Amino acid sequence: MSDVIDLRAFYSSQLGMVARRMVTRAIRTHWPSARGMLTVGLGYCTPYLGIFREEADRSLAFMPARQGVIHWPTARPGRSALVEDDMLPLADAAVDRLLIVHALEVSNDAQALLREAWRVLAAGGKVLAVVPNRRGLWAQRDTTPFGQGRPYSARQLTELMRQCSFTPVSWSQALWVPPVRRSLVLGSAIAWERTGSALGLPFAGVHLVEATKQVYKPAAIRRERAIEIFRPVLAPNPAAREADMPVRRVEG
Repeated sequence: MSDVIDLRAFYSSQLGMVARRMVTRAIRTHWPSARGMLTVGLGYCTPYLGIFREEADRSLAFMPARQGVIHWPTARPGRSALVEDDMLPLADAAVDRLLIVHALEVSNDAQALLREAWRVLAAGGKVLAVVPNRRGLWAQRDTTPFGQGRPYSARQLTELMRQCSFTPVSWSQALWVPPVRRSLVLGSAIAWERTGSALGLPFAGVHLVEATKQVYKPAAIRRERAIEIFRPVLAPNPAAREADMPVRRVEG
């Protein structure tokens, strides 16, 4: 698993800068603006969270303890903190936008992470998870952060979200450009993205799923049960004894 030193080094490389640019374009498609909102990043989100820093009411970067933490933003008062990803230092329903990058696929308990995300997200808020695609080329290369942990198929990610009381509302993909460090390939990254998106090619590097929280819970199914009802006996005669026999009635 990559730590913050590895992640920072990757995003400082030419390949990392291209990946950042392509994924940022996809994030902006989902969230054109975060003006006036509390925007939180969970995982290693600082390469992407910066696009909301000037417009959001507040923006915070929470980095899981097993990854480590770096100061963010550079040369400004810190807005980053080291956290446990299933115990965020936030009040219930406090967050308007929650961006999850380099967290879900490497979490020891992805369901616990998403349940905590559900807790801190406001009723009208949205979560956007960027997760490696198990069919993508990037998931096959463990030399990049997108090749770490467990990649997901779209079906697996949908099921995980629903199990944690989220409703997926929008999908996209990014990183069709191959994870190679050749300048010729990286220089044509935009062409790769446009072609892959237009043709719906299955080997994109990441899924992006935007979801809202369900604010209700399904009603429990009532099971049928059998109870015994006894008729009152007024006199000890044979007819009464027969009437005294229990009658089984089923209530739903």
